[in-house]
Amino acid sequence: MSQTVDRALTILASLGEGPASLEQAASRIGVHKSTALRLLRTLQEHGFVTRQSDHRYRLGGRLFALANQALEGIDIRQVAAPFLAVLNERYGHTVHLSVLEGDEVLYLDKVDARYPDNARGWLGEDSRIGRRAPATATAAGKVLLADLPADRLAAFLAEAEFPARTPQSIRGPQALLDELAEVQRLGWAADQAEYHESVNCIAAPIAGTEGTAIAACSISAPVQVASVVELSKLLPELLCTVEAISLAYGGSPTPRWCENRCGAKHAVRASRT
Repeated sequence: MSQTVDRALTILASLGEGPASLEQAASRIGVHKSTALRLLRTLQEHGFVTRQSDHRYRLGGRLFALANQALEGIDIRQVAAPFLAVLNERYGHTVHLSVLEGDEVLYLDKVDARYPDNARGWLGEDSRIGRRAPATATAAGKVLLADLPADRLAAFLAEAEFPARTPQSIRGPQALLDELAEVQRLGWAADQAEYHESVNCIAAPIAGTEGTAIAACSISAPVQVASVVELSKLLPELLCTVEAISLAYGGSPTPRWCENRCGAKHAVRASRT
């Protein structure tokens, strides 16, 4: 490990025990005060350390924000798992749980389709747990982007690329903004063969403790099994599912479809005919 990184991490760990002066911080990592000051100033610039009015240093808000994001990413999978299984059991389609990381969605969990003649692998490796997909071309990515603060969305768009993965792919920032406005209005998003020509998908956001989207739940199906119109018939169930997950996680969802918040509204099972 880099000596500088090691010293910075040691300072952060020591500040977890309480605020410290420059002298105390230098003593804890065994360096001169000037070296400790350079480290602390760099950490302060990045929001990991804050200097108090009494000139002591404490952990900064950026560190807590990152820790909270990490905990949400880990915990939400455990909370959501039984709800994903129920959604898959009722309709047989592939169900994903994903989060936004940079300009991509990361698949945290997956329940494979249960079609009679193709049990597990019709999506291949592209959607297995741990894989990533472009946020601009996926339903899950759209619902997560739609809930970003304006400044973060602007920063995303400034760097985003829009390759033509299929003839239906979104090709520019304005087209994406128009789509996200509709997602915000509806509370869900669709991917109509925009990432894979053979796959349709719908997704809805899962709200965290602050009421903002921390993850997305999606239902995917081959185009020959279900069109987006057919998948949209499952929206009451999908929206109830994300609401139930949000409540179980301790979040603050907006009730939309079912009074008992259990996702119990049934729809006709999709078939291959």
